[in-house]
Amino acid sequence: MSAKTLRHLIVIGLIALWEILPRTGLIPELFLPSLSSTLRAGWNEAPEYGHALAVTLYEVAISMAFACGGGILLGAIVGSLPKPRVLIMPMVSSLYAVPLVILYPVFTVWLGIGTESKIAFASIYGFLPTMLATAAGIQTIDPQLILAARSMGATMSQRLVRVIIPAAIPTVLSGLRVGGALVIVGVVVSEMLISSAGIGYLISRYRTILDSPHVFAGVLLVLFMAMAFNAAIKWIERKAAIWQTGTRAGQTAADDIGSGAVQPAT
Repeated sequence: MSAKTLRHLIVIGLIALWEILPRTGLIPELFLPSLSSTLRAGWNEAPEYGHALAVTLYEVAISMAFACGGGILLGAIVGSLPKPRVLIMPMVSSLYAVPLVILYPVFTVWLGIGTESKIAFASIYGFLPTMLATAAGIQTIDPQLILAARSMGATMSQRLVRVIIPAAIPTVLSGLRVGGALVIVGVVVSEMLISSAGIGYLISRYRTILDSPHVFAGVLLVLFMAMAFNAAIKWIERKAAIWQTGTRAGQTAADDIGSGAVQPAT
């Protein structure tokens, strides 16, 4: 039996147990509602869940842009420059060790309880691991690749885009996977703490009235968001397969530079 088939069987088994155990009374419906009642609850309140999902996706998308885009860019810059790396990396690593959820009340004081505070919190939550992973990946690049690009007249931005980031693609994608997942967690958690809209708000609202099917319907939506993000990362990994090693990426970049794709610095 292949590993893929075994994984599918495990998933099917878990889904069957989710339906059977509450139905037979082995697990109280309050603790774990059956899958059918969960899906029925979500279907009956589809407009409400659809509106909440749109709010959450909007907040996640903007947070992703700040967290992942900014984390990759700043991580590449810091990781490629020795002095900023020595100065900044220890501070960022120490900050990442702090449970950042305790800072959310500060964001609500500064930005209110609306969308802005949730985007700011989730952006910071996902930014740190993305930046750390990118900076760590940059440090594994063969210095000769960067030296070759510099000797051929590549500017700093050209070295960053054509040599540094491609050579660190595997590590960058690992950081992106963690950072993006934390963005989703950050948005949902902040909605559960203080909010009047979003999937997290619905989960928190139905939890207070002990409506387990509606709570688990919201949890399923969060799970689907995480699965969709993971599938997107896998798609990017397949597209970036040519850059799966720093040597191959660096060789490609060097070929581009040598063929005139990179213009000499003026």
